[in-house]
This record gives sequence, C-alpha cells and structure tokens, in this order.
Amino acid sequence: MIENEKMTVVGLTSSREVYAANRKRNFRINEFLIVEDAQGQLISEVVEANTFNRYIPMSKGGDFVDQSVISSLQAIGWNVNEETIYIAKLRLLREAQFPVMSGSKIRVPEFYEVKNLLISSEPETGLVLGAIRNTDSLTLNMEDKYKGLFTTFENGIRIPQKDVPYILDYKSMHEYPHVGVFGGSGSGKSFGIRVLIEEIMKKGIPTIVMDPHFEMSFANSKSDVNYEGKYNCRQIGIDIGIKFEDLSTGDLKNLLDTSGSISDAMRNTIDIMFKRGENYYTFSNRLNELLVAFEYGSTDKINRKIEEVDAMGDSVESEKFRNVRATYEKYGNSTNQATVRGILWRLQRLKNEGVLDKDITPTVDGIMSGKVEVIQGSTRMIQVFATYLVNKLYNMRRDYREGKYAGHVHDFFPPFIVITDEAHNFAPKGVDSPTKHILREIAQEGRKYGVFLVLATQRPTLLDDTITAQLNTKLIFRTVRASDIDTIREETDISTEESKRLPYLQTGDVFVSSSKLGRTSYVRIRYADTESPHKENPFDELQTLREKDHEEFYEKIREVLPIATSVGSIEVLRHLKNKGTDLTVEQLKLKLDELVRSGYLKVESSFLGEQYMSNK
Repeated sequence: MIENEKMTVVGLTSSREVYAANRKRNFRINEFLIVEDAQGQLISEVVEANTFNRYIPMSKGGDFVDQSVISSLQAIGWNVNEETIYIAKLRLLREAQFPVMSGSKIRVPEFYEVKNLLISSEPETGLVLGAIRNTDSLTLNMEDKYKGLFTTFENGIRIPQKDVPYILDYKSMHEYPHVGVFGGSGSGKSFGIRVLIEEIMKKGIPTIVMDPHFEMSFANSKSDVNYEGKYNCRQIGIDIGIKFEDLSTGDLKNLLDTSGSISDAMRNTIDIMFKRGENYYTFSNRLNELLVAFEYGSTDKINRKIEEVDAMGDSVESEKFRNVRATYEKYGNSTNQATVRGILWRLQRLKNEGVLDKDITPTVDGIMSGKVEVIQGSTRMIQVFATYLVNKLYNMRRDYREGKYAGHVHDFFPPFIVITDEAHNFAPKGVDSPTKHILREIAQEGRKYGVFLVLATQRPTLLDDTITAQLNTKLIFRTVRASDIDTIREETDISTEESKRLPYLQTGDVFVSSSKLGRTSYVRIRYADTESPHKENPFDELQTLREKDHEEFYEKIREVLPIATSVGSIEVLRHLKNKGTDLTVEQLKLKLDELVRSGYLKVESSFLGEQYMSNK
C-alpha cells in the first residue's frame, strides 16, 4: 500500500498540471491519484514519472523537474542530496478553477471514486477487450462482477486478470460512431482485432469482416469458449459472388471502376446499353456485336457481309451479322470502339476472377441471423466485392429505417458493423475509389441508420482524412513512423508524453482514445480465445516439412541400402521411379547428402568409391 500522507504536491503548479513527490514508492505511468486541494478532490493521472537520488543530477534542463520542485522539497524538510525521491507529473482530468496549492496532499482513490472514468459498460452488455494498466491498486474494493473475466499474456505466460477491465460500450456507437485500429507490424493490431471480433460474436452483433490475409478463422480454440455457429468464412468466387442480374447501372459502374478508373464516355455508354435484370452473356454479347460492327465501320459494309453469307447459305452467320447490324444502328452513334473495348475488358476480368459466378444470399442470411461473415480473397478482389456488398447491405438497412420513419412497410434488416484490415487500401487519401465512396458515406451518415465501421491500418497517414475524422474511438498500438504519430496526435486526445511512448509499446499494449470517456486509457489486450491459422512460425514449418521429406525418402531407399553411387545409381533410380519418385543422378546425390547431414545415413569409402549406409 502507498503511504498517502507521504505524497505531496510540490513545485510550481497550474490549474491543469502539478508535480507530486513521494519517498516511499515509485509512481506508475497512467495510475490515478486524488489531489486533496482547497477546491475539492481533484482526480489526476500520472503522465510522467522519474526517480531521483544523490547519484543523479536533480535537474533535467527544465524538461521535467525544475528548481521550484527542488526548493519545495527542501522547504518541507526533504534532504534531496541524501534521500531517494520519486517525482511525477500529474495531469488533472478536469481543469481546476485555480492553480493547485503547493503542499496539497495526494492519495490513492477508492474504486467508486473513479469508476465512471474507467467503466463505461457492464461486462454483460459491453465488449471486454482487456485490462487497464496500473489499476491493480483500485481492485481491492472493486465489485466481483468485474473480476476474473479474462487472462492476459505477458512474458510467455498467461496471467489472471489483476487490473480493472476495459469494457468498450458498443451501444454508445450510436452517439460516438466508428472505431479506428492503428499499429505497425508486430504491434498486436491483428491480435486486437481478433479479440474485438470474438467479443462481437459473443453479443451476436451482425458483422462483415474483410479478411485479405485469410487469418480471421476462429476454429482453432485455445479456451473453453466455442465460436462454432457464430461466424462463417466465405471465399469470393467460391462461396459468394455477385449475381449479374441483380446489378443496377450504378453497381455495374462501381464494379468496373475497380479494374481501373472508367471514363465519362464509358459511364455514358453503360447508361445507354445496360438493361437492369439482364444476364452477363446478354450484355457482353451486345458489346461484342458492337465491336464487330465498329471493325466493319458502316452499315453498308455489314449489309454486304450479310449478302455474302446468305449467298453461301450460312443461316447462322447471317443471323449473327443481322444482330450486329441492329446493335450498330441502335448504339453506334452513341459511343466508340475504344470505349466499348474498355468496358468489355473490365467486364471479362471480373468474370475471369469468378466474382460474377455466385451471389450474396449466404452472407445476407448470415447477417440476418446475427453472425459474423468473414469475406476472404485478395485485396483487389475484396475491393471489388466490398464495393457491391457493403453498398447493397447499407442500402437495405437505410431503406428499412427510412421506410419505418415514413410509415412505409419494408422488410427488417438489422444494424451491422463493417470491419476491415488494411483500410488504407480501401479508402486511400487523395485517390478516388468506389470502395472509398461507400465507406465515406457510412462514416458520415451510417450512425443514423445503425451501420458502423471498424477500420484497421498500419498507416493512418494514408487513410482518407474525412473518414479518419469520424473515428470516435481509436485503438493505437505500437507505431514508429513519425508521420503516423503526428496524424494520431492530430486525431486523438493522446498527450505529448503518451505519443513519445508509442514507438516503445509492448506487443499487445494499446492506447484507447474514447470520445465518450473524453480521455485515453492505457490497456493490455486480453488473451484471445482463438488463434490465427497462420500462428505457426514459418521456420518451424520449414523444419517440419524438411524432416517429413527426409523420413519419406529414407523409407523409399532403405531396402536398397547400401548405395554405391559410382555403380548402383541406375538401379536405385529405377527403384525410386517405381515408388513414384523420378530423379536424375545429380538429384539423387543431393538427396543422399541431405540424409547424411540429417543423420539418416552415413557415408563410407570402399573399393567401389563412396557408399551410403544406414545410420539408424
């Protein structure tokens, strides 16, 4: 326990920041303390802490402890030259009316005194993300319902909860919408997203997860919690896709735009030629017919071609060119060859990627039943698919809400969350893209309809500014780039002291900046219930595969050992071919040498030259 009477305000004070000194115990970053001033019980947070003694100079050039602090300590009878003294800078959570009195006592608060600053939701109604660092001194009188909720993972071992839990109030997203997750490679960002999705599944919140890394599977459980039946992994082009007949003109333009920005001429041609409800082949055939017509260049030349095939008695070709003529007469003056070719190329690319082979019905059904729908594919395929999917689901939710307000009858469609990693690829700063348009609309208007975003990125500087500004809760993991740290400082209430700590945060530690709480919390993400399918170390994977290969090859040659490569190679190669392995002499020699290095074989010299013999 801290001896409260020994903690004192010292030095020059202000209405926002004070220095505190103590001789019994070190201060800890982000711990809460109460300053007992004439103005009342002022709650503060430690933002910087140092230890001083006679072996360390007492001044740091005015950066932290100045001469007024030293003088205050001497005035109250502390021997700064002999004693070890702990000094901290405290930031008041609410600005005082007047500067705090120097000499005011400081004490550790009771849990109930700071509960409203730490707990924004109950465990059963919020998302339990982890532990608020350095709050263990507050847990003595904390209610039992906040204890034993999870474990954390530190120094290679699981540790039972010892701090106050950080519980994200997802229902407050109606007022403080959207979440940003920022952090560099290896910072724990993906781990944090996994924990967030696990909590979302526990609450049955309909969610779309864009997974370009194929890692958001929750089948590999590390705990008693089972998420089976709470999520679906669907691969674009295999499990889900876009039904061409369901596309509107706007949908088609957005999809084609993902394969390269389409021109105004292309947009105009689509408006004229595309008929909603038609299938892919009808539309693509019409485009191909127009291309053939442009190659002939005029109706007269097409007519001569029709006369030619009629004379040959080829009714199929005659019908084909009559269709070409009809298409040309209808659309030929409205577009040009290059424009049609550009549309057709983009359309065929989507078809070849399999995007147009399925539909979104399984995903819609999953959202309706409150599941997490994980959409997997390459970054570009997800960009293509998300453009359509998110726009479609958003419009379904918006139509329901607007119809409800207007008194019209619309089928119910639930509120939902959209989660994506690598968000700067979907909503890049300074670059237009169809995906960015729908994400920006949701960022600005989605709150009204109950559609929310969780956007994760390693590079917040590259994320669209309009979207970044709408992220009311931000989880900030280790970040080392100065430009990204500057962006984070501009977009959050993170302090200068906290921003200096960003490059040095441990993996799994995170600053959570909450607009609802009006402050930043220092949190350790809880131990996840599941693990990524990519958890295995790639070098361990290499070693395992190599050992398996050696064992299998050894079993194939064991019955023909010993092997004298100078005279017996042909027989060995024939034996191996019968076993399903076809090698050259040089490849055989390399494989045998590998087995020697791995301990399966030993090599000896004889009158036949080198002989490979079993070492087992």
